[in-house]
Amino acid sequence: MTTRIVPTVSPDVTPVVSMDMITKTFPGVKALDGVKLDLYPGQVTALVGENGAGKSTTVKILTGIYQTDGGTIRIDGDPVSFNSPNDAADAGITAIHQETVLFDELCVAENIFIGHAPRSRFGLIDKAEMHRAATQLLEEIGAPFSSHTQLRELGIANKHLVAIARALSVDARVVIMDEPTAALSHKEIEELYELVETLKSQGKAILFISHKFDEIFRIADRYTVFRDGAFVGDGLIADIDEDALVKMMVGRAVDHIFPERDPVVGEDVLQVVGYAHPTEFADIGFTLKRGEILGFYGLVGAGRSEFMQALFGITKPSKGVTKINGNIRIIRSPADAVNNGIVYVPEDRGKQGAIIGLPIFQNITLPSLGRTSRNGFLRLAEEFKLAREYAERLDLRAASLDQDVGNLSGGNQQKVVIAKWLATQPQVIILDEPTKGIDIGSKAAVHEFMAELAAQGLSVIMVSSEIPEVIGMSDRVIVMRDGRIAVELEGDDLTPETLVRHAAGITTTPESVPA
Repeated sequence: MTTRIVPTVSPDVTPVVSMDMITKTFPGVKALDGVKLDLYPGQVTALVGENGAGKSTTVKILTGIYQTDGGTIRIDGDPVSFNSPNDAADAGITAIHQETVLFDELCVAENIFIGHAPRSRFGLIDKAEMHRAATQLLEEIGAPFSSHTQLRELGIANKHLVAIARALSVDARVVIMDEPTAALSHKEIEELYELVETLKSQGKAILFISHKFDEIFRIADRYTVFRDGAFVGDGLIADIDEDALVKMMVGRAVDHIFPERDPVVGEDVLQVVGYAHPTEFADIGFTLKRGEILGFYGLVGAGRSEFMQALFGITKPSKGVTKINGNIRIIRSPADAVNNGIVYVPEDRGKQGAIIGLPIFQNITLPSLGRTSRNGFLRLAEEFKLAREYAERLDLRAASLDQDVGNLSGGNQQKVVIAKWLATQPQVIILDEPTKGIDIGSKAAVHEFMAELAAQGLSVIMVSSEIPEVIGMSDRVIVMRDGRIAVELEGDDLTPETLVRHAAGITTTPESVPA
């Protein structure tokens, strides 16, 4: 069990930032309705709420991306207005976003200091000073790569460390962390906790946004809860427990995290034999039955997502056989996979799932244009009908189906991606981290829908790094380690301890201690 950091909070500290009665309205949606938020020096404030509660809008207002329609923002008690991100940066506010934009064509140092690189007396970029400063930042956060490394050479977790270094490269008084651990390993998460403690000791005010309660209770000193764009309450973490915080978030008690299921498993639908890739995975083989939820678990680098992308035809394996309903199928592309009844909801919904800039209805119907067109012409009424059917089934929260999918919360974006593939009427759906970065209410909705899909005879593959989700939703679990299948578990053998031990390669069992 992770040791909780005991917060030390002085009641007399003045907030660095105060937001009071903040309102923000978009066409058809009141995103914020009189919210308040206080951030204190040397303390971590957790901003808690379901997707759509107004957290992201608040962050964008604090960082100058959005401007308020009403209310007051104060810095050290003085009213301010942020008309641009530069105004917020000048006030000492910086953010580490869940999906920060970085540039693969640039090196690490260039990504860290883009837009504010040190200059020589001639006004040119001082590359030596830039790399020196970048190296110092990377050492402070324990990054295992050089400032000269090209960003394209780094994996997701290390790119996230670059984003952290970039946020810390300005002289910030307020650091906003939006789902900062989403792509990090356990070791890297612990290192991030140490970084948070360092920032607190430097007197920085930290706004921490996470859907993981263990993280919130591990490092936060204070909490603020939003629900449906409104302020619900705030206080000290030491004065509240998880059940009370959940009830504040959702307006109700959440008694059952996972739906009760009585699975009726049918015949083999998918058989995978001998799948291998030169660098990512080897000797992957299993069967998937109709109406079954098959979980895949493993630590970072286990090869789970890489295998799923090959199974869906995104990448090409060096060998392997796919059988669907007993018949060998050649899958060289995602189109081949979809035509054979296999669909894939990716982990990175922003880049690989939803198409930002298109409305919700077009995102949902894009793979199913054959059903919504006639003689080569799209039928708008049919598109809306199909999109509405699956939006309602997934309880999609949006002002209208015309809304840009980029303006949805993370949980609702995930629902759009799932709806898009379900509309193709597949036999097998692969869900890669289906509840990553979404709140407890949206997680429950996704879990309920997964159970419903399996009950209707759809075969589900679920890749997840969350042990409770793996155990709570799966009929069987395949554990991967170093690109290979380590073990298959079910029934009484499926416990948190066995999952972790096999994923970490711990083959010996702990010796029992005599009473």
